[in-house]
Amino acid sequence: MLGLRGFIERLWRSVKYEEVYTKDYADGWEAQQGLDAYFRLYNTERPHQALDYRTPEEVYQKSDR
Repeated sequence: MLGLRGFIERLWRSVKYEEVYTKDYADGWEAQQGLDAYFRLYNTERPHQALDYRTPEEVYQKSDR
């Protein structure tokens, strides 16, 4: 399993290649909206191999929090 540093590096690699590099934002507001949508997808709809193909939302909801 990745350490925290590896997790952060992998997350930002995904953000760049799946969202930022594929868009041509007109301004900072549009970039913020795009990133908000990406992180909603990333946390609620996109399965993660490191989480046994569950979403972060599924894992968090099943925790004792």
